[in-house]
Amino acid sequence: MPITVEPLTEATYQDQQDLQKIYRDAPEWLFAPFAGDVQLIAGCLLEGSLIAGRFNDRLLGAARLQRHQDVWHLSQLCVRKITRRRGVAERLVHEAQKMASQSGATLRLLVPAGHLEAQALAAKLKVPLDVLPT
Repeated sequence: MPITVEPLTEATYQDQQDLQKIYRDAPEWLFAPFAGDVQLIAGCLLEGSLIAGRFNDRLLGAARLQRHQDVWHLSQLCVRKITRRRGVAERLVHEAQKMASQSGATLRLLVPAGHLEAQALAAKLKVPLDVLPT
């Protein structure tokens, strides 16, 4: 499944629909510090921090990528429920690592404390993890 990962600074109507589908099934803890999927999508597009995985002109997964001087944080990573377990999240993480490395930075996953699924993904992909306090 050839997934293209791209920064998403502008979203077409179809992209907006796809992003809503991606985050519709996400657990509530994933949206913090945003108040829900609509605010997360709008906020990330406004700050230019959204990256997305695209297949056949449709978005299948997305994440917030905050770029700092030496460390980039990847958070709010979510994949559409019907396309999970096909390597989309892994592709997003690997491309974010590549982008960070090319800018001389290190990528770290940023997750809330106590969420074992996100911690397991970080361990599986061998990506350093920063845990937000509860």
